[in-house]
Amino acid sequence: MLAAAERLFLAKGVDQVSVRAINAEAGLNPGAVHYHFGSREGLVLALLERELLPLWSDRLEEIARRSRAGGDGDPPFDVADLVAALVEPFEDLVRTEKGRMLCHLLARSVLPARRLPSSSPWFGPVPFEVMLGRAMPHLSVREIAERWRLVFVLLLEIYGRPLAASPTAAAARPETGTVIAFITAGLTAPSPKTAA
Repeated sequence: MLAAAERLFLAKGVDQVSVRAINAEAGLNPGAVHYHFGSREGLVLALLERELLPLWSDRLEEIARRSRAGGDGDPPFDVADLVAALVEPFEDLVRTEKGRMLCHLLARSVLPARRLPSSSPWFGPVPFEVMLGRAMPHLSVREIAERWRLVFVLLLEIYGRPLAASPTAAAARPETGTVIAFITAGLTAPSPKTAA
């Protein structure tokens, strides 16, 4: 079913594909998507987890380990490393039609609710907020959470734009280094309370 949905999303566009069409493409009965995934949104979430988690999980696990280690022989944790581990896979994704479709689905799924209902910790804010809190203990928990929310919305706005016909059609996207530097600067900026 996930492969059928992916084929249809790529061929017809996300908005043009119904649950009925997915079931038919998969050669299954009309209730199969609801039976296996609960809803169209559940199917989309399963597709996103299957395709996107492998791109981020190893990199983020390594950075999380360095964040926890606090200098036990590992290179020190740097916020810029975390940002690069987030941005670089997005850059790789938007170079292909399938990747652009997945980024668009991710943005459509997350932006309205500001979260993705997933069992994976990497699809939620907590591990990122914990790492940022360790790197910047002078910031309040609320400030860390607000900064992380701003970063993730920005990333989804940059990489989850409506689908472009080709990678060159999305030429307005900023350079990778610019995105990493901008986000790192925002995350590590002084607290507004101490800057005043």
